[in-house]
Amino acid sequence: MTADHYIEPGRIERRMMHRPVAWLARRGISVAGSRELAVRGRSSGRWRKVPVNPLRLGGREYLVSVRGEGQWVRNLRVSGGGILRLGRTLRRFDAWELEDASKPEILRAYLRKWGWEVSSWFQGTGPDATDDELLRIAPLHPVFRITARR
Repeated sequence: MTADHYIEPGRIERRMMHRPVAWLARRGISVAGSRELAVRGRSSGRWRKVPVNPLRLGGREYLVSVRGEGQWVRNLRVSGGGILRLGRTLRRFDAWELEDASKPEILRAYLRKWGWEVSSWFQGTGPDATDDELLRIAPLHPVFRITARR
């Protein structure tokens, strides 16, 4: 498994899922905890937006890329932060990418909460997987710890 793994959403998924979820988030309606993530493009400097499901675990907050090395992941690595939006509430944050060894507990919690939505991108791994199984897929799913920007 390679770290540059990415499963691009199809046109229908973008139109039927991503756009409506982002539209609702901009209007203050969260679908199962969703927010709209805005990150500056690493080349253009323009704001790029995508719906995400931030995970709260143990008093910390994380962003998990279920599809792998997407553009928002690459942009977040360069920018070091972004904005999470729900309605008029904008939360600016700083982000730090986690090493694979730190991911199993976070991936497990993410799958417990959103497995019904994202399990197809986790290579058959579910919330009851062993740490070894989660470590096997960890390189395919970038995870960022985020904290409020001061």
